[in-house]
Amino acid sequence: MKLLKETLELITHRNYEAEKSAMKRIDSLAKPIGSLGTLESIAARMAGITGKTNNRISKRNIIVMCADNGVVEEGVSTCPKNFAATLTENVTCNSTGVTVLSEFTGTNVTVVDIGVDAVFNNPSIINKKIDMGTKNILKGPAMTYGQAVSAIEAGIEIVDDLCTKGYDIFGTGEMGIGNTTTSAAVLSVLSGLSPDVTTGKGAGLTEEQYENKKRVIKKAIDLNAPDSGDPVDVISKVGGYDIAGMCGCFLGAAKNKKPIVIDGFISSAAALCAVRLNENVRDYLFPSHLSDEPGSVYMMKEIGLEPMLNLHMRLGEGSGCPLAFQIIDSALYVMEKMPTFGEASLSSDAYVDIR
Repeated sequence: MKLLKETLELITHRNYEAEKSAMKRIDSLAKPIGSLGTLESIAARMAGITGKTNNRISKRNIIVMCADNGVVEEGVSTCPKNFAATLTENVTCNSTGVTVLSEFTGTNVTVVDIGVDAVFNNPSIINKKIDMGTKNILKGPAMTYGQAVSAIEAGIEIVDDLCTKGYDIFGTGEMGIGNTTTSAAVLSVLSGLSPDVTTGKGAGLTEEQYENKKRVIKKAIDLNAPDSGDPVDVISKVGGYDIAGMCGCFLGAAKNKKPIVIDGFISSAAALCAVRLNENVRDYLFPSHLSDEPGSVYMMKEIGLEPMLNLHMRLGEGSGCPLAFQIIDSALYVMEKMPTFGEASLSSDAYVDIR
């Protein structure tokens, strides 16, 4: 609990004065004012995070938290439970969507076993295992409160370590069968929305299976009565180790004043928990894309941010992060390389600010 408490105390908002200076520079570039839209706000936010007007990203890392979820016993997923262990191994040998996209964009991937129901003999998998998966939330809490704290702190430790290795930006991903169920449950508790609204079909379900999934989530929330005012309690009652670990990653990035990208639905659940623990975390978050999971729209509303892309993706794993990195790189490149009105021998007087 000590690391979590210290981290929360150290998280402050980004440098708004540096952000204003960056925006002034952006408005002086040789283009209609505001014409680069979100690229402009990304460049300005990055200046607020680093305190510098011009920024470059040299080292990128996506942290993939891997864990099993006991709720799969209730038929909420068509994928067998052992897929989690297989997919965790696959991330280390470039056999998943996130690793292929990461290779394409020059991004490193950190694979963390935070709760897979398997024993790995793979040096490329970091062992932060809290337990061999969570308990079935239809029969009781997913984990103890202490285990939830330990999982969050594991995420903080991972980011702290990667920061010492010179990484400039982070992404978040996960591997875990059944984790759209736990994410929908977390969202329902923190937003007050019904599981009928927050729940999607995940990797794919029949209509009958889909109705069962919503029933399971409703019953699990009623049974465990998570405290919506305490995100750690929510995670411990109806969440998962992957969500807890990613929550810690968001907290760790904010503490270290590093930008961190949200992937999709499950990653958003972790980000929402982190923001509820300390609202200043929001200043360091960059949502990559709007997942096709129906609850994703509500996740973004609760977090208070807009995703960069809508590509109708629903893979998870962190697969949206490499795409977001490229957009962020583009925004920073424009900021550094584009000439001002003066440098381009143009007058800004003809342009009207229509923002």
